[in-house]
Amino acid sequence: MARVPYLTRDDLEPDDRVLLDRPANIFRALVNSPKGARAFARHGNYILSRSKLDPRLRELAIIQVGYSTNSPYEYAHHVEIGRQNGVSDDDIRAIAEESAGGKSNLGELERAVLRAAREITVDVSLSDDTFAVLEAALDSESLVDLILAISFYNGASRTLNALEIDVEDGYLHYLEEFPLPTD
Repeated sequence: MARVPYLTRDDLEPDDRVLLDRPANIFRALVNSPKGARAFARHGNYILSRSKLDPRLRELAIIQVGYSTNSPYEYAHHVEIGRQNGVSDDDIRAIAEESAGGKSNLGELERAVLRAAREITVDVSLSDDTFAVLEAALDSESLVDLILAISFYNGASRTLNALEIDVEDGYLHYLEEFPLPTD
């Protein structure tokens, strides 16, 4: 159970009710701070709908962040969003393989995107080698948008984990199909 109450539209001031147009648990928790929820949504909306970064690469990075932070909510939601944006089941399985130190059948750019997400998540840095691969394949705007996406979703995953936001029933099957790592 979440550490803060899940609010409904009726709990909010009239001007804040729009924040629950999507009544997902993350928003129902974040609206405990309406201004914070607005800021979170603005940044997330840019990444998901206005960024120049290829959506498949974006989702590979976000799914990797969810996997690396062991964030069931983030991971499950973005497996679904990823599938809607060209991420295949083999791509999702490759995240586990690459995370375990193996080499998947993904291309060099996709492997570098996953590596960047792991490095920024775990090492809180980005190696010169990984940056060089990304810089050779992406224009500067897409490169910055990738790093913004990875960084934002690291914050989102940590927020979800700290508040213990529950995964909605409709997303639980993703966690069974593509399990998170167990330590």
